[in-house]
Amino acid sequence: MDKSVFSYINKDRLLRTFEELVKIDSPSKGEREMADKVKALFESLGYAVTEDDAGEKIGGNAGNLFLRIPGEEGNEPVFFGGHLDTVEPAKGKCAVTDEKGVITSKGETVLGADDLSAVAELYEVVSILKEHNIPHRPLEIAFFAAEELYTLGSRVFDFSKLKAKEAYVLDLSGDIGRAALRAPTFLYYKATVHGKASHAGFAPEAGVSAVKAAAEAISRIQIGHVDPDTTVAVGIVKGGLATNIVPEECTVEGEIRSYFDEKAYRELDKIRAYFNEAAEAIGASVDFEVEKRAAAYHFTESSPIVSRFKAAAEKAGLAPELVETFGGSDANTTAEHGIPSLVIANGMNQIHTTEEYSSLDDLEKACKLILALAIL
Repeated sequence: MDKSVFSYINKDRLLRTFEELVKIDSPSKGEREMADKVKALFESLGYAVTEDDAGEKIGGNAGNLFLRIPGEEGNEPVFFGGHLDTVEPAKGKCAVTDEKGVITSKGETVLGADDLSAVAELYEVVSILKEHNIPHRPLEIAFFAAEELYTLGSRVFDFSKLKAKEAYVLDLSGDIGRAALRAPTFLYYKATVHGKASHAGFAPEAGVSAVKAAAEAISRIQIGHVDPDTTVAVGIVKGGLATNIVPEECTVEGEIRSYFDEKAYRELDKIRAYFNEAAEAIGASVDFEVEKRAAAYHFTESSPIVSRFKAAAEKAGLAPELVETFGGSDANTTAEHGIPSLVIANGMNQIHTTEEYSSLDDLEKACKLILALAIL
């Protein structure tokens, strides 16, 4: 690989693209303007961008975007992914770049580097490959909707259209060169306890308190780390209508994360049993809902995709850093569909806070890494 290709990175254009993207409001399920902007960017380079019906399926106003960049015949294609949405507070966000190239918001919103840095970087890389006619692997690129809502967009994406057997999702904090070899399964659960209403002062014995059953079940749940690989959370509890009414309904929502499916489902079975037993003891009943929001993946340092990532990082002059993450991303979904996938750092820090920041240096380094992955 000729390292001179890195000199083609246009830092002014890269920063300008990022700043333009940041100005666009793109909350989860409200990415219409962002999707139109991203389509226009890549179509200006002569590539067709398709949009699926994910918006209709998830209750949003924009779908997932997908495009193919033809490459050298005989080379294996590679997939890159990012997402279109940002977390709140994000309305009216603006990128502020200081004299050292550090990029922040004005302090009242997130910056949106999660994940608009990925969009800007991929646009810059594709622009370079086209402008300088650089030989490269065929590229498949997707920008998913509503990733911040537990990867809603990618979970309805048609992965059968992909030809790539190797995927890199740009959606990780930390130094450029970092990749997460491991990510957990996420299980969401909701227990709805049904009791019987009655006046809490005149006839409390005639009622069945759904809150009491829920509280008993919660008291038995081991919250936090249940082992080094698994956490359990109770996040939302709602019940009752007034202080003088025995509550006839109480809902409890939470999540389980684990690097192992079997461990996650083992904890889920315990929680389900706790609610059933607590409800039965006082004559209540329970409806229990479960949603698998992400599937665990795990690669070793000897895995082919990891070896390729390390080689590309080194070609880009970066120190590969292989880590584990306890967060989720579209890489979980991609890997679940049988495509070896890594989530990699792309220039975003202190994400999901108003202190979020990036830097022009990180954006440039990420472009170098993407170029190396596209060419090697």
